[in-house]
Amino acid sequence: MKAALEAHHLEILGGFHAEDDPALPKGARTLLLIGPSEPGFWPHFTAQPEWQDGQPDPMDRWSRRVIGRLACDLGAKALFPFGGPPYHPFYQWALRSGRAWASPVQLLVHETQGLFFSARGALALKERVELPAPGARPCDACAQPCADACPAGALTPAAYNVSECHSFLDSGAGEGCLSQGCAVRRACPVSQSYARMEVQSAYHMRQFHR
Repeated sequence: MKAALEAHHLEILGGFHAEDDPALPKGARTLLLIGPSEPGFWPHFTAQPEWQDGQPDPMDRWSRRVIGRLACDLGAKALFPFGGPPYHPFYQWALRSGRAWASPVQLLVHETQGLFFSARGALALKERVELPAPGARPCDACAQPCADACPAGALTPAAYNVSECHSFLDSGAGEGCLSQGCAVRRACPVSQSYARMEVQSAYHMRQFHR
């Protein structure tokens, strides 16, 4: 599986064992979260036909094709964070993995990806596979610059004002977030050590703000 994921610049971001879980397909014993692996994901993805064809939702379509194909090869079930409602509980699944946690601003923070955590899909396996031991929440030993990094004051430990965020992005002052990615996500020290390209973060911000 590792080699198949690496061919598409993907990796296992975490997982957990579960049986008779109503949120998972019947018979599933292991859930694996799948997401981009850096460096190299964005150049790989933008060379794919889903990006090149100019049609809507290229990343979702690419995720469905690639992770769906992998699921078929493994006899597993592919699950995605898009395509609802209803939506699969990816936030809760990430918390159960022991490799992602709620940050001070409630966005998911991953042990290696920081606030740039992004699960493109999940694999529900019929087998119980070995998983790495849970990690340590990076925020516990951090000065937590994310807490006051939002230049609009829209995303804080107290709340997230989505309309205020969009209004800020509409203003000239929001250009930094649109061109480099969310300032709160970028403030995370773990995010800063993760080799995600600014152009990828800019794409996600445009998708959010469209």
